[in-house]
This record gives sequence, C-alpha cells and structure tokens, in this order.
Amino acid sequence: MPNRLAHETSPYLLQHADNPVDWWPWSEEAFAEARRRGVPVHLSVGYSSCHWCHVLAKESFQDEVTAEVMNEHFVNIKVDREERPDVDAVYMEAVQAATGQGGWPMTVFLTPEAEPFYFGTYFPPAPRQGMPSFRQVLQGVHQAWDERRDEVTEVAGKIVRDLAGREISYGDAQPPGEEELAQALLGLTREYDPQRGGFGGAPKFPPSMVLEFLLRHHARTGAEGALQMASDTCERMARGGIYDQLGGGFARYSVDRDWVVPHFEKMLYDNALLCRVYAHLWRATGSELARRVALETADFMVRELRTNEGGFASALDADSDDGTGKHVEGAYYVWTPEQLREVLGEQDADLAARHFGVTEEGTFEEGASVLQLPVREALSDAEKVASVRERLLAARSERPAPGRDDKVVAAWNGLAIAALAETGAYFDRPDLVEAAVAAADLLVRLHLDEQARLTRTSKDGHAGANAGVLEDYADVAEGFLALASVTGEGVWLEFAGFLVDHVLARFTDPESGSLYDTAADAERLIRRPQDPTDNAAPSGWSAAAGALLGYAAHTGSEPHRTAAEKALGVVKALGPRVPRFIGWGLAVAEAVLDGPREVAVVGPSLDDEGTRSLHRTALLGTAPGAVVAVGVPESDEFPLVSGRPLVGGEPAAYVCRNFTCDAPTTEVERLRAVLSD
Repeated sequence: MPNRLAHETSPYLLQHADNPVDWWPWSEEAFAEARRRGVPVHLSVGYSSCHWCHVLAKESFQDEVTAEVMNEHFVNIKVDREERPDVDAVYMEAVQAATGQGGWPMTVFLTPEAEPFYFGTYFPPAPRQGMPSFRQVLQGVHQAWDERRDEVTEVAGKIVRDLAGREISYGDAQPPGEEELAQALLGLTREYDPQRGGFGGAPKFPPSMVLEFLLRHHARTGAEGALQMASDTCERMARGGIYDQLGGGFARYSVDRDWVVPHFEKMLYDNALLCRVYAHLWRATGSELARRVALETADFMVRELRTNEGGFASALDADSDDGTGKHVEGAYYVWTPEQLREVLGEQDADLAARHFGVTEEGTFEEGASVLQLPVREALSDAEKVASVRERLLAARSERPAPGRDDKVVAAWNGLAIAALAETGAYFDRPDLVEAAVAAADLLVRLHLDEQARLTRTSKDGHAGANAGVLEDYADVAEGFLALASVTGEGVWLEFAGFLVDHVLARFTDPESGSLYDTAADAERLIRRPQDPTDNAAPSGWSAAAGALLGYAAHTGSEPHRTAAEKALGVVKALGPRVPRFIGWGLAVAEAVLDGPREVAVVGPSLDDEGTRSLHRTALLGTAPGAVVAVGVPESDEFPLVSGRPLVGGEPAAYVCRNFTCDAPTTEVERLRAVLSD
C-alpha cells in the first residue's frame, strides 16, 4: 500500500512511495506527529539520480524488518534536495560541521523541534569497513533518545546555537580589485593539473564557473596562462569519458584524475554551464572542438532533457537496465569490443576501437570501456568516423534508457536558457534560441505568480508547492537577460527586473548587503541558509551579484549596481583563499572591473542586414559581462537603445563604459576591435 509520498510530484519522493516505510514529506504535520508521539525524526535527503540513494533504498527502505524499526521508533521524513535546497543546505552544514564531510544520501536525526543531534550519509545493511549498519544506527539513536533524552536535546540545542553563530559578515563590502583577482589566478595555477587539465585530484568535477573566470580574466588582461588552463581543461574533458562521445553532453564528474570513468548521471545544470563555457571558448579562440562540443551539448539538452511543456528536466540517472534485468551504473554508455563488432562488423569495429579507446581489458568494469577520444581525429577518416558514430548511437538507443527526473527546476532552466540563447545566436541556430524562448515562456506561465514570485519546481505542467530560493531568482534573471540581448525583446529585461527587485527586497540584508539563500518571508528553519561559495552550480549569492550587475548595466540603476558591488565583498575576502569555490563570483568581479561594457545596436529594423551584422558582432564580443541591446531608435524597450539615432541613416553601435561612450560606429570590424580591446 502506498505511503504519503504517493501524493507528491517529486520523482525522487515518488520512487519511495511504495516503501514499507511510513514516509512523510517535509511538513509541519510531520513534526507535530513526532511531538505527539514523543519520538525523534529521521530525515533522509537525496535526489533521483543519486546512485547511493538508490542503494540505500534497496537495502534498507525496501526491507520490511528495517522499515518496522523505522516506523516504530521514528517519524520518517523524505526530502528531495533539488526541491528543497534550503532544507538540504541547513542540515548539510550541520553534517559537515559534525563529521568533516557530507554527501548524499544524507541521514540526520532531529528532535521534534527540528534540531539535529546525529548525522551520517550512507549506512550499509550490515557493518563493514568500520561503518555500523543502518539498523544499528536506528537502534542506537532510539536507545539514546529513550535513556538520555536530556543529553540529546542539550547537544541538539548547542548545534543549533553554533550554526546560528556562522552568520557571514565581511569588512568594507567592496568588490575585489586587481590584486585579489591576481591572487585568485595564482591560487588556481598552484592547484592546476598541467598533465590532465582541471584542478585537484580524484574525483574530478568540471570546474565550470572557474573556467568562466579564466576566460573573462584573459579577455580583460590578456593573461595567456588563464586561457591556456581553460582551453586545455576543456579539451581534456571533451576527449575524456566524462563527455558522451556519441550523444553529446557531460556526466556529473570523473572518478579518476584523467577524466576517463565518469559517474554517469547527467545533470541539466552541468550541461547548461558547460555548453556556455565551450561556446565562450569558441568565441575567444575559434576552436573547432569547442564549437562542436557546445552544439552537441545544446542538442543533447534539447533532445533528451526537454519536457513536453517546453522546459528542461533535471537529470538522467547513472543506472539503467543492462539487458539482463540488473540495474547497473553506466550500462547504457559503455562498450566491449564484441559489442562493437556486433553493430559495426570486424573492420569498422577495429576503427571504432582505435578511435574511441575501446580495449579488450576495458577501462570500466567487466571488460567494458567508456568511449573517449584519446588521439586527435585523422581527417582522412572523418567521414567513416561520422558513419560509425551514427551507427553506434542508433544501436545504443535500442538499449534500456536511464531514468529521467522530469521535474523542471527554475534555477537550472535559467542556466539552460542563457546557454541555448547564446549558443543559438553564435552559431546561427535559431532552433536553439526558440527552445530557450519556450523554456522562458514556461517559467513565466507556470513558475511566476502575479507578484513575480517564483515557484522552485514544476512537473507535467503543474507548479510545485515550494517557494523559489535565491539561486532561482538569480539564474532565471540571468537567463532572461541573455534572452533579451539575443532576441531584442525587451519583455525579458522587464521580467529580469521583477526578479532582481525581489532579490533586493526579500533576500538582501539592507545594512550589510549580505545575501541569504531564502527569502525573509520564507518558511523558518533552524537557521536561515547563507552560502556564497559555488557548488555544482553558481551560488545564489554570486549569481545574484551577476544578475544585479547586468540589470544595472542595461538600465543605469544605481541601487542594483550598488547591491551587486556590496555582494561581491565576500569575493574579495574568499577569492584569494579559495578561488576554486567562488569562480562565478570572480567572473562577476571581472565584469565590474571591465565596466561592464554597455552595447546598444540601433537600426531601421531588427531584420535589416546591417543591424543583424552589428548585433551578432556585439554578442560575439569577449568583454567580460558586456550587455547588449538592439532595437530601433524610437523604441522604448531597452533604455540603452532609447533615443540613440542612426548614423548617416545607417545602423550603428554605441559602446559605453562607466558613463563614458565611444563615438558610435557603423563598421563591424571597428565594433569587433572595440569589444576585444
């Protein structure tokens, strides 16, 4: 018989709806039940494409005996971290403070007042490698609650007080200057892996936000080392197993230092961010590899993650049926030499094995290999390789596909909108721009209410119940600003303005300029979460600074500019010390130092060939964080365009920075030079 989760919309929660565990969704009713029964709360946090979340569920949550213990002694709450990042952030901070590490699944035991007192992540069904079994943990927590409740509640209260004391504050709230950005670059250089690209050791994550900083820093200063780190890392990832060599798109991370074996889940946010990075790398260098990867990644998102409503789904699972009924990680993606021969025949299988690095020993498990591009493609084989790739992709599509988490997350769709809009504009792919517009339309129609407040998620055309958090407002505003620049439709600038105004009014401390991850009127948790550091995607804090700055550049709004600069004070403090974890903040700081440039393109119509040429040139400019507006002189859709005349009856571009404007130009080459200066 299904439990309470059967009424939820989260795919992750629905995966647990048939567990024998009497699960509750996160709610006041659940805590009221814990108070009524006088039992602690067992909080389990995960997400649908999390491999070890599935393992824990299969081993423990589907086990009748374990479920009986859970139901008898606890109120059990299941949370999708992607739906409730605020709940996840608050308790993950406690887990990391107590244990020095974190991850998912996250297991936390709480008092009925939601105060945490015991922490962990995955627990096995039987003791191993020094870890207690999950059932032993349950029994131990139950015993402590029954026999030493005063001690437990005292510990919980102390933890909450310690967390409350972690309020982020910083000195003069000024953005970083040249010295801090140079120190950040030096710190990245020290952690850079020159043999393999990327930063640090295994596991290795795509450093998307750091790559954006490096590209912007090179564009502003000409620092060749920054460009080299970015381009080498992008090439290593694109040639590694972390990149899907058949279908495009990136996996979550590499388990090794060489980018060979990925953790196979594919997340929307990774692919949106990396699509944009590779498009920007092409813009800076003309790299054909960067162009191909940007377009393939965009096509992957549209082909495999787009929902029927026009938004983009959250993720594809790492696991899938291996054809024998077993659910195995990577089964959909890996190949043996024998499988190549079955699809391609002997001769073409040999070519494919050489080209994609498939060996008899294998690079993964049980003799299978993850496809890579270990050597540069031979041009003479290009046509044959394309044929082989198409045939392998067609054969792979017949395999049981990984599951898809169909919920639409506002923030991640904002990132996808920005990536698809820019990639479509750069490479003359109007279909990608149309996909970005459709996703933006969905967010406006379904996720925005009459007060322009955002809902975090939707599924199957139905809005979820959870309020948007800071990253939702910031990333959606970023997407709308990119869409405004690409399409010339001022309505997207207007919508972005609604969102950044909410950031000022509801997420910002009016005195210090500090930002919070939840709104002032959001559900009260044991702590109001606040984290300026990047994780898998830009922090809400840094993303908000970028959106505020972009909106200010478009409109000349001093309050938005001031708020952006105050928010970047934390980057001044953290950038030189932990640059890998505040890359997007560093990228926004580069835009502040560059102005950012404000480019207005005016013409007799948006369809005029000269106007289109100047507009595309403006979009391809590498000046960090430059904003672009295009329209006719009498238009009032964009403040940058309004009142600016044609020059001698010809389309013209106006480039301004820090309230100072260059003379307008009608020449594409002159505009290109100005925006790369």
